[in-house]
Amino acid sequence: MPYRRTDKVEARLADARGRILRTACQLVADGGFREAQIAAVAGLAEVGIGTIYRHFPSKADLFAEVVSAVSAREVNVVTRIADSGGPAPQRLADALRVFATRALQNRGLANAMIVEPAEPAVDEARLRYRHALGRALAGILADGVERGELATQDVEVASACVVGALLEGLVGPLAPKARHEDRDGSRLIDAIVAFCLRAVSGPAPA
Repeated sequence: MPYRRTDKVEARLADARGRILRTACQLVADGGFREAQIAAVAGLAEVGIGTIYRHFPSKADLFAEVVSAVSAREVNVVTRIADSGGPAPQRLADALRVFATRALQNRGLANAMIVEPAEPAVDEARLRYRHALGRALAGILADGVERGELATQDVEVASACVVGALLEGLVGPLAPKARHEDRDGSRLIDAIVAFCLRAVSGPAPA
């Protein structure tokens, strides 16, 4: 008869996995992927190294899961704004502003999510992140085009371009050694939002 895990065992495994993932997220936020070594994760999560590898076959798999978990949270925030109703330009501005503000409030984690060198598995998770964020923004753009609030455009391409502008605009200021004269990032955020709104609001080329 095949072994079947009891509900108690399943709950214990889920708890261990959750602690590992939360600990890895915190270490990445504090010092990037380079600081989230398996031994450090195990120590802070109070599990054995073998337990980590039971849930995540490699360090790259753990880091990819960190990206997936964080990106799901951030995309959910943007999606709630996208679905909130109201003029499309205002929703787009709000979504970009909230995303950028949250990134600048946790620069270490955001830098790791967007640009820090990492394994291919992490890059694949980042690409899924970009696509999910683009889908959320594409809904706003589609509404705006349909209502005549935004220029006629290919919303899939436009949303990908907006995501690119948003993330690339944040890359420099998120770098660990970046100077932060604009402490709260307000000028940077205003510039990113204004650029993206101009990009999707202007007349389509002849």
